[in-house]
Amino acid sequence: MSRWFGLVIGLNDVSAHIGPGITALLGQNGAGKTTMIRMITGQIRPTTGRIKIFDEEPFANPNVFRRLGYCPEIDQFYEWMTGRAFVQHMARLSGFGKEEAQERAQRMLQIVGMEDRCDKKIAGYSKGMRQRIKLAQAMLHDPSIILLDEPLNGLDPVGRHEFMQVVAGLADRGKCIIISSHILSEVEQLTQSIFLLHRGRLLATGDLTTIRSLIDKHPHRIRIETPEPQRVASLMLTLDNVLSLDLDRDGAVDLEVKNAESFYPAVADLVLQHDLKIYGLASPDNNLESVFQYLVGA
Repeated sequence: MSRWFGLVIGLNDVSAHIGPGITALLGQNGAGKTTMIRMITGQIRPTTGRIKIFDEEPFANPNVFRRLGYCPEIDQFYEWMTGRAFVQHMARLSGFGKEEAQERAQRMLQIVGMEDRCDKKIAGYSKGMRQRIKLAQAMLHDPSIILLDEPLNGLDPVGRHEFMQVVAGLADRGKCIIISSHILSEVEQLTQSIFLLHRGRLLATGDLTTIRSLIDKHPHRIRIETPEPQRVASLMLTLDNVLSLDLDRDGAVDLEVKNAESFYPAVADLVLQHDLKIYGLASPDNNLESVFQYLVGA
């Protein structure tokens, strides 16, 4: 599917299938994440192509809406309401009777950690508290799919951790969770199923290891911590994978290698053959931030 806004491309020829579990839509601001979510939630139609949710077109389709939960990036609360009153109100709008609306609201507020603060007016809520209230209302009707547009924005580290625990619990129950974010390091802790978007194009899909293997034409940086850097460095240079090597002031050995998958077993063989003392072996490239920078050519 593609979506154009006049002469501006929102999404350009994106094809994808999303199943249960947590899937992250990753990319910089303007990458097309929100446009994709707005099409999934039936707010806008694709300009070309089509999208199916449970084998139905989502645009203006109540059958699909009943099975979706949605947390938009920008909120428009009734600021004079308390959090509890707002969630109950949303439950009533979803078709639940008064008592059931109250019960569901109470249960969701407990799940998102707002039970002790839900009777204060929303106008006085922090960004993190507002995000939790949005998640509570999205879960009220027990949807099969929950879409979270930049839910980590404005949350402190503790709030992010707690929020991600709630989301992980929903995924464990078989829900399909679609979460958009540009906070790559946080999302990396949440899921390995990722969609990388850049300027409306889908650059790559899959888990981090799979995507990293697609870009092995780039040198892979590896840092080795050792008390015998000279000896380790000389032995590393015997490997065909090593493209360059440096010794830093801390005594560590910094390498650039190709075909990292075959490099690691070769290092293990050297350690065993020569009784090398290696206290640490890590790569700054084995993270989502580096993979993304490679893919967008930054």
